[in-house]
Parts: sequence; structure tokens; C-alpha cells
Amino acid sequence: MTLPQPLPGWYKIWFGTIQLFGIVVPLVVMLLWGIAWGYNSVLTVLLWYFVMLGLQIVAEIVTLRKFHSVTWVMVPYLYLPYRIWQLYEGLGIIGSQPELMWVRNLLLFEIVLWTGNYILDVSRLPRLFNWPVQEDSLEVTKHN
Repeated sequence: MTLPQPLPGWYKIWFGTIQLFGIVVPLVVMLLWGIAWGYNSVLTVLLWYFVMLGLQIVAEIVTLRKFHSVTWVMVPYLYLPYRIWQLYEGLGIIGSQPELMWVRNLLLFEIVLWTGNYILDVSRLPRLFNWPVQEDSLEVTKHN
């Protein structure tokens, strides 16, 4: 099996969006609420979020560069459901303190963001692996 085809141009925009809202924004929130303002619950949730995100990135790099395998494409399918669950559980850890409303909103936004990313990844599998697409399944048949 060969490595998947290059990604389309719009994917760079999506990837940039994921980096901004999936890495930079949570990092700023962790630094402000978790470290500067001392909310240990925020630090706990987001620190483990970054640990798992880092493990995913390392796993993708190792499978692609070290083993030259297409299994790197499958790595997110292992980590993303756990990340979504982790963020959901984080809502309970954060609690209902009014001063953490923005952190709760961030966690909800991250759940939506990573769920969308998961759906996008799954929808791209046929193209990545060059699976044949049945064009005739899209045609409407005429009955005389």
C-alpha cells in the first residue's frame, strides 16, 4: 500500500483552524485560568488534554516517518474519541463556578471542533486510500 495522496488546498485552512482553536486557544486558557489565576481544575483538565494531544502527534510522526506506514492516517481514530470524552468529563471537573463560564464554553467548543474534525477525517478515508467510488450509485434510473 502506498502513502495517501496529497491533501487538497482547503485542508491547509482547516488544519490551521485546528491548530489555532485546538492548540493555541486552550494553551492560553490553561496558562491564564490554570496557572496565572490558580484554578487547579482547569490546569488538570487542560494539562491532560495536551498530554494526550502530544501523544497523538508523536504517534503520527513515528508511524509516518519511522515506519513509513499508512497507519498514521488511522492514529486520530484512536485518539479523537478519547479526546472528545476527556473534554466532556472535563465539564464535570470544572464545575459550575461562574468565573469559569468561559472555560466551560471553551470545552464545549472543543467538543464540537474535534467531533467535526473526526467526521472530516472519516469522510476523507476513500480519497486517502484511493478506494473506488461507484459512480452509477448516484445515477437516477428511468422507468418506461
